[in-house]
Order: sequence, then structure tokens, then C-alpha cells
Amino acid sequence: MVTMTGGAAVALAAGYHGPPELTVTRALLSWTFDPWAFGLAVVLAAGYLAGIRRLRQAGQSWPRARSVAFVGLGLGALILSTMWWTGAYAGVLFYARAAQTILLLLVTPMFLALGRPLTLAIAALPARHGQRLAAAIASRTARVLTFPAISTVTLVAVPFAVYFTPWYTACFHSGVVRGLTYLALIAPGFVFFWTLVRVDPVPKAYPYLVSLWITITEVVGDAVLGIAVAGDSRLIGGAYYHALARPWGPSLRLDQALGGGTLWVLGDVVGLPFLVAQLFHMIKEDETEAAEIDAELDARDAQRAAPPGPPGGATPEPAAEPEPGRPWWESDPRFTERFSPADVPDP
Repeated sequence: MVTMTGGAAVALAAGYHGPPELTVTRALLSWTFDPWAFGLAVVLAAGYLAGIRRLRQAGQSWPRARSVAFVGLGLGALILSTMWWTGAYAGVLFYARAAQTILLLLVTPMFLALGRPLTLAIAALPARHGQRLAAAIASRTARVLTFPAISTVTLVAVPFAVYFTPWYTACFHSGVVRGLTYLALIAPGFVFFWTLVRVDPVPKAYPYLVSLWITITEVVGDAVLGIAVAGDSRLIGGAYYHALARPWGPSLRLDQALGGGTLWVLGDVVGLPFLVAQLFHMIKEDETEAAEIDAELDARDAQRAAPPGPPGGATPEPAAEPEPGRPWWESDPRFTERFSPADVPDP
């Protein structure tokens, strides 16, 4: 015989039809089927594997690690976030929905980008279409759309829009809206990691210092989102959750606070290691540039110290010397664009 508290009995009488109380065992064993997520995963996997097959038919290879990153980890994260316990309980528990959001916004697109899908598409498509794709990536429109300020603001703004507009509850009532929400979360995440990881062709390769600041902004954005959700005085989706009348688990207020903490902590768990990786890339980039500059300066010094050539021999063309009073880097062709004096008026 099962005894229930008065609140639970009232909730059950009101017609609660959701999943049973979440436990560790149920979290491990709970699965649901989401046709929108499944369809998206099938389409992406089919296109990726078809590209690999075309390359192999042409006698080219494709590293297995990239396939594992895209299909195994990227699409695997998509399936887990929408069909494992986060999917099964996303419509019942606020914090389950929050965990799903981070998995779709950051984890799934990060591994999709590491799979180098654009490189695969350019290589696998017929030459004409591959050239068009490469030209589109290098176009001015692509450079504007992937400008760091735009891509970062979009990545931070989309989840804010999901949680602080009617968009949040619309996902519970419409499968189409839910599927479009998956795309709306994955797309800006993919652009973010694509332009920062830079394993695929990118419209413009910004210095790693810029990438570092972008990553810091994203980590801070996750924290702000989590704090805003946890500290909101109103219940997000309150009417929906009251009507759901869940008879078990945390209260609606505590559930929302847990969701805000999940957005903050889980977002940082993904973002901070990536931030450290960007820092190491920046240090390596600076060391490489410093080594190249030192080697060139040593070569110029050696050329000045070299004895003159034999009489009648060809006189070697002297190396470009910086003008007196001008820093050497303004004469270095690698830095003329970065430190161009064109905007400085002549004295």
C-alpha cells in the first residue's frame, strides 16, 4: 500500500501524467524518443558519411579521429541531450532543461566543429561546388556574420531569449518549435567554435588574443545567464509548471534556482578548459612569431657583417632597412597591415 502526502494526492488527482520521480537509477536508464533530434542527427550523419565515402572512392583518406569527433561525440551529445534523462525530464524539471541547453549550445557544436565538416564538404563536393563553398566562406558577408562581436553576442543572446520570453514554454507545446530551438542553439555554438578552433577554413583568422577575449566573454555570459535565471523573482514558465502539478522533487522555486546553477556551472565546465586551450594557443602563437622575427633580424645582421663579394661579381640586393626613426616592425611586411602608419598624418 502506497501512502501519499496531501499535496501529492491532490497533484495526482489533478492529472499528472509525467515521468516518475527522478533517481540516479532512472537518470541512467531513462530514455525517450525525439523525432526532431533524431531526424537532425540522421541528416547530419548521412551527409558526413557520404562525404567520407566520396573521398575514399577518389582515393583519398579521412582521419578517423575527425569522424569520431563529429559523429560519435558531436551527434552523440545531440542524442544524449534530447533523448536521455535530460530529454525525458526536460518538460518536467527546470534543471533538466538547463542541462540540455548547455549540451546543445556548447558541447554538441564544439565536437561538430572539431570534425572539420567544411573541409570535408569542400573536398568531397564536385570541384565547382567545392570552389563556390570555399568562396562563400571567404566572402565579405561571411566575414561580417562571423565578426567576433556579432557571433559572441548571438551565442549569449539566444539562450537569454529562450528563457526570458514565451519561447521557453512554446517548446513544450509544439514539436516544430522544439526542433527549431535545437537548431537555434546549435547554430551559434557551431559558428563560435568554428571560428575559434580554426581547424576548418574560416572567413578571417583573428589573433588568438581576440579568441581569448571572446572565450572570456562567453564564460561570463553563461554566468550572467545562470545568475539571472536563479535570481529571477518570477517563475519562468510558472503557469506551465503549476498546471503540470509535479507531485515529487524540488519546489518550483528551488527547481529554477538549480537550473540557474546548472547553466552557470555546466557552462563554465565546458568554457573554462576551452579558455585555457585558447591561452596556450596565444602563447604558442607569440613564441612562433617571436622566433620568426629573431631569425629574420639575425639574418639581416649576418648579411651586414658578411665580407663584400669578389670583384666583378654580382652585388647582392641589400635587405630592406627600416627608415631612421621608425620602429623596425613598421617595415616588416608581416606587420605592415597590423601597424600601418597610413592613418597618421605626416609631420
